Amino acid sequence: MHAIRKQRLQWVIFTLVASSTAIGLVVYTLGQNINYFYTPSQIARGEAPLGVPVRAGGMVVRGSLVRDSESLDVAFDVSDGVAQLRVEYSGILPDLFGEGQAAIVAGVVDADAILQATEVLAKHDENYMPPEVADAMGEAYRQSIGSGGDY
Repeated sequence: MHAIRKQRLQWVIFTLVASSTAIGLVVYTLGQNINYFYTPSQIARGEAPLGVPVRAGGMVVRGSLVRDSESLDVAFDVSDGVAQLRVEYSGILPDLFGEGQAAIVAGVVDADAILQATEVLAKHDENYMPPEVADAMGEAYRQSIGSGGDY
C-alpha cells in the first residue's frame, strides 16, 4: 500500500472513531436529561422507573391537599380518573395551583410509589389543560371503559 493511501485510510478511520465517540456522548447526555411523562395509572402499575426523574400529571384530587403548618411541605394526590398518585413537595406552590385543577409534577418516584416532587406546574387559565395530561386522561378513560371500570 502506498504511503499516501495509508495516510488517507488512517484519517478516515480516525474521523469515523472520533465522530462515533462524539455522537455516543451526545446521545448518552441527552438520555440522562430526559424526563419521561407517566400517568398515575402507569406509575401504579409499576411502569415508571424508581429513582429516575419523571413527570406525572392529572387533576389534583379534591380534599387531598395537606399542608404542614410549620414548613413549606405539602402533600396531595393527582389522578388521571383511574388511579391516584401521592405527591410530596417542599416549596412554594404556583398561584394557580388548587384542588380540582390540572397539574404536572416533576420528581422521583420512591419505593412506596410516592412521587417526591422537585417542581409543580399548574395550568394557566380555567380552560387550559396541558396536552400530555389531556391525552393521558383520555387514554385512561378509554381503557377504563374497555375494562368496564367506572370513571
